[in-house]
Amino acid sequence: MPQHRAVSPRSRRRRARRRSRRARLGRTLLALSGVLVLCGGAAAWYLYREIDSIGSSAALGDDAPKSQDGSTNILLMGLDTRKDQNGEDLPEDVLRKLHAGSSDIGGYNANTLILLHVPAGGGKAKGFSIPRDDLVDIPGHGKDKIKKAYGLAKAAKEDELRREGVTDAHQLEHEGREAGRQSQIRTVREFLGVPVDHFAEVGLSGFYRLADALDGVEVCLNHPVKDRYSGADFPAGAQELDGQQALAFVRQRHGLQRGDLDRTRRQQAFLASALHQVNSVGTLTNPARLLDLKNVAKDNVVLDEGWGVFSFVRQAKNLAGGKVEFTTLPVESFARHNGEDVNVVDRDLVRKRVQEATKETGDKGAENSGHRGDEKKSEDHSPKVAGGGVPCVD
Repeated sequence: MPQHRAVSPRSRRRRARRRSRRARLGRTLLALSGVLVLCGGAAAWYLYREIDSIGSSAALGDDAPKSQDGSTNILLMGLDTRKDQNGEDLPEDVLRKLHAGSSDIGGYNANTLILLHVPAGGGKAKGFSIPRDDLVDIPGHGKDKIKKAYGLAKAAKEDELRREGVTDAHQLEHEGREAGRQSQIRTVREFLGVPVDHFAEVGLSGFYRLADALDGVEVCLNHPVKDRYSGADFPAGAQELDGQQALAFVRQRHGLQRGDLDRTRRQQAFLASALHQVNSVGTLTNPARLLDLKNVAKDNVVLDEGWGVFSFVRQAKNLAGGKVEFTTLPVESFARHNGEDVNVVDRDLVRKRVQEATKETGDKGAENSGHRGDEKKSEDHSPKVAGGGVPCVD
């Protein structure tokens, strides 16, 4: 039978002290972990609220038509400007990364226009891309490409202010841009015949920085591409792009079979993938990513006043989950207008498609608009781009 050594009182006290130290250490680590979690949560909540409060434009106007059925229509505008929010030239190193030429080109065209419809009942969100060269009525400027509504109104407002004696560059830029936003929103609203409840605007540098803040976005190409104009140089298949590459991906149109229409599909695919990524990587609860997004959004994104964008995204689970279906609005044919290539569109057909898809009755004047039939040939028969994953495109 084994002999047990007697344990002295002194040894028992040492063992007790060690157990006590281990217990205290465990409690300390547990408490520290709790503090870190709480601090991280508090930081995330603070940053979340900071981002949610961003909104610096009154361009929508208090009297603008609003959706009455609880759904929400958001106009996403991507400007082709090489300027910052104050109208200053971007730094040379940033321009080199953008691969978009100097600050003297690009103007203030809204080269990306997407109406995002989020239904009230929790159904699938729908995005409608408006080709930038669609020939439409621009209030106060006659018929022109829809992308020009912003720049034409901005220039007109600045000319008016100069005639009144305004010389401050920042005032001219601010009021000019507000006029541009108002014109672009009104033009889209009257073209589609549905309300615009909110809008978000971002320029080239903002897009580049937003993609970097998400730590890259995954895309998928059906074929390899190489384009010296945009800087796109990618193999076929799935791949993750940083900010500079992402900008080249969504800007390429040379070398694509359908040119601008294929570029529109690239934009849809990128947005679908980004929305999917925001949901899957926990961006909305990650303090580090929220800080990056806050810094980018503060200097590069313009939202309408009073719109809590993250509050809205958290409520619209289908949007945050990437469950968005994108489609490009139909183009009837191509023509020349004022020496430029334009898309000829059937406004009544476009309105019918959007209103049926969103179950909206539309603004006054849209309700009685006749439709000449769906039998017309149009350019919207290619597959839709669906969210919830990473769609492959040309």
